[in-house]
Amino acid sequence: MSRVVVVGSGIAGLTAALRAHTLGHDVTVVTKSSSVASGSTPYAQGGIAAALFPDDSVEAHVADTLRAGAGLNVREAVEALCSDGPDRVRELIARGAAFDRDGDTLARGLEAAHSSARVLHAGGDATGAELERALVAAVTAARIPVVGGAFLRDVIVDDGRAAGVSLWVDGEALTIDADAVVLATGGWGQLYAHTTNPSVATGDGVAAAWRAGAMLADLEFTQFHPTALYAGDGAADDATHDAGAGAFLVSEAVRGEGAVLRNAAGERFMLDAHPDAELAPRDVVARGIAVEMAAQGGRPVLLDATALGAEFLARRFPTIDAASRAAGHDWGRRPLPVTPAAHYAMGGVATDTEGRTSVPGLFAVGEVACTGAHGGNRLASNSLLEGLVFAHRAAGAIDAPWAEPPAWTQRAVRVEADGARSVAAGSPHPVLRTFDRDRLRALMWEAAGVHRDGARLAAAAAELAATAMPDAEAGARSGEDANLLTLARLVVAAALAREESRGAHFRSDFPLAGSGEPAHTVLLPQPTRLEVPAAC
Repeated sequence: MSRVVVVGSGIAGLTAALRAHTLGHDVTVVTKSSSVASGSTPYAQGGIAAALFPDDSVEAHVADTLRAGAGLNVREAVEALCSDGPDRVRELIARGAAFDRDGDTLARGLEAAHSSARVLHAGGDATGAELERALVAAVTAARIPVVGGAFLRDVIVDDGRAAGVSLWVDGEALTIDADAVVLATGGWGQLYAHTTNPSVATGDGVAAAWRAGAMLADLEFTQFHPTALYAGDGAADDATHDAGAGAFLVSEAVRGEGAVLRNAAGERFMLDAHPDAELAPRDVVARGIAVEMAAQGGRPVLLDATALGAEFLARRFPTIDAASRAAGHDWGRRPLPVTPAAHYAMGGVATDTEGRTSVPGLFAVGEVACTGAHGGNRLASNSLLEGLVFAHRAAGAIDAPWAEPPAWTQRAVRVEADGARSVAAGSPHPVLRTFDRDRLRALMWEAAGVHRDGARLAAAAAELAATAMPDAEAGARSGEDANLLTLARLVVAAALAREESRGAHFRSDFPLAGSGEPAHTVLLPQPTRLEVPAAC
């Protein structure tokens, strides 16, 4: 039996905790919020994809995931995701997760870039909330200890191995020793002025893993959801949902049901952008919207679902219907104003298919991790599935011999470790400005958002390097700020290094994909631990 601390309480963290507990480990869950039901999972609307139906197959799900990933998927991870997925979903159902049904069978929907209707929903558009409810109930029933209100200061490393975590809990320092640490802290959406992510998504796990010596991969790939409800400044309307959430997401499933995108003149512009129009991959739709918004002076585009009818919309999408009405929109009669928003990080802590990082004893699962399953662009409704599948695998590997660093990183292009460290530390530049979170988020949206170019990225890198690092020991808020600044510097460094456009990473100065075999980007904070050769 091993002592295991799981940091994070979304679908990935709770799945890892339950599986590890079942295997006989001594498990403690640490969560940043006061409530265990926190993070991005409760806000997930779109659903969970799995090949559960006779007219579908694992092979088709694999093919769709690879097609969306822009050549950067790690096939082994994709196959694990899609082949394990059906059993993991059945286990959720056994735990009491109430998916929507069509009579006696599971209801299913079609979403963008899927070749088959394989996406399950719960409560219409409240899938994440229902899955979180079922998992929290299971954790409670299993009497797994939960430490709430805990900010992750650092992963403790002893003799090259993860040995626990240091935390801020209600303003007090706390250390939890462990034989294995499982990071399930989510992504870094709060880097951006426009984001669907909740306020807790400040990249704490990724930053802590990097400080602990773990490899990070593909940080330049953030997925921008095409359709967040426009509120003028990118913030969530206070009337729509709780204050901890980001901009309100209007699910891809709405377009799957037939809603279309129109510009200010009422024209459908995605017909000319991609053969699949509104059902094209997310990066294509997000860029199409951004171009259209720029052409009309920054005004939002319109998501037109009026043909579906108010009664259908209220029944199929009750959460979106309530939020839209609370914000003053009658979307059954008038189109909704929408904008792209940072939604999901494809990059993160590099892992193998068992969630193992390059630091022995340190696992990463869910959005904090980069397994390579999503490649350069995540397929819709694969994120909840990723949390389930790789958390289950990681828990099963806790007592297994530690593997070599993920094989796919050997095909990576390394951003020079010393350069990445100096960018993160800000050492080449004099400190000219104090840290301001709003300024950071605006800068990242402008320079490292949907559209990027070398000049803006270089200017952002210089400004970030000249910004004083907040004192992470001053408390949780300052610790978040330090993590955001660290990640901003690393994201910009990775985006500068990728001189091509691929998946969710688009650079107007390099608008085409590079020639040759696509390569991952790896940041190594401790190059003496492992040298990763550049791609041939």
